[in-house]
Amino acid sequence: MLETLYTYMGHLEIFLSFLPPTLQNIFIAFLIFLIFLFLRKVFVRYLFKMLLSLFENAKNIEKMLLAFEVPLQLLIVFIGIFFALGYLPLDTQKQLFISRLFRSSIIILITWGLYNLQDDQSILFEKMRKRFNVQIDQIIFPLFSRFLQIGTILIALTIIIQEWGYNINGLIAGFGLGGLAIAMAAQESLANIFGGIVIILDKPFSLEDWIRTPSVEGIVEDINFRSTKIRTFDQALVTVPNSTLAQEAVTNWSKMGKRQISFNLKIGFKTTRDQLENCVKSIRSMLENHPDVHKETIFINFDGFGDRGFELFFYFFTITTVWGEFLEVKEDINFRIMEIIEKEGIRYVLPSRSIYFEKPVHRDNS
Repeated sequence: MLETLYTYMGHLEIFLSFLPPTLQNIFIAFLIFLIFLFLRKVFVRYLFKMLLSLFENAKNIEKMLLAFEVPLQLLIVFIGIFFALGYLPLDTQKQLFISRLFRSSIIILITWGLYNLQDDQSILFEKMRKRFNVQIDQIIFPLFSRFLQIGTILIALTIIIQEWGYNINGLIAGFGLGGLAIAMAAQESLANIFGGIVIILDKPFSLEDWIRTPSVEGIVEDINFRSTKIRTFDQALVTVPNSTLAQEAVTNWSKMGKRQISFNLKIGFKTTRDQLENCVKSIRSMLENHPDVHKETIFINFDGFGDRGFELFFYFFTITTVWGEFLEVKEDINFRIMEIIEKEGIRYVLPSRSIYFEKPVHRDNS
């Protein structure tokens, strides 16, 4: 293997001897760049996969590696470009420019990796839970993550500006002078930011909660500094400004401890007292022993005399609050009520309407 390499090196040295010095440097610089491109492929195909397999059981380290995967690949390419350009006969000014450009690219790649890492909120907040032994609401995840991402970008920009020799103090002073004008122009945006803070402090809802407001109803998908994204039940995505949500009444259906069922049922006047009492007792007993009915509040009563029959009042709750499961429980209860009523031989009162004519209607018998 080494003998073959030495042979190729000898042939390359002979080939370069026929070239002018400038072309020799350009050719060697190009070879250096190709070598680093090859190293990048080796890193992607072998080294990175080997690192992932080593830390397969350590999920946090694995996520960190995935966050820096693309920046590390580009870092190898930038290093190759830097060494390749460094081999060329450049003057001092150009070398200084290349050096600053290379350091700036390193800062950008590190910022990129940290941005990706902060986008994966599970790593950061899992560490905070374990360290401080606190329960952090999911609503804070996206807001705090975006705050860290913006902070990381601003720090990186500050370092890059200083790297290129600019005075950061003058830039900050300029921002201070224009701060009032920006604040006046961005009143609505600031209102949305403060609305987001109110949502965090009050915690009327969290991610994946089912909420209803006067303007929208659906599942909370995302919360950021400006707005909250809600997926409606017809799969439309509605973006609501945080300032609007902070001022509206929000009903959080996901926080229900139980789900209400309430209705009236009419039965015919021909029903006897014994039939009516047995029917009410049987239905009440059925609900009290039903595994999916909440035992705290169950009202089944003979409520009164209606226009066309006796009225039974039903008021109780299901244990489940999930919409699909609630419908299944409600259907099962309805079937059991029908079975009890039919067993007692009771007739329902069908919805009907009587129409009275002011003048008699004459039939034409011809």
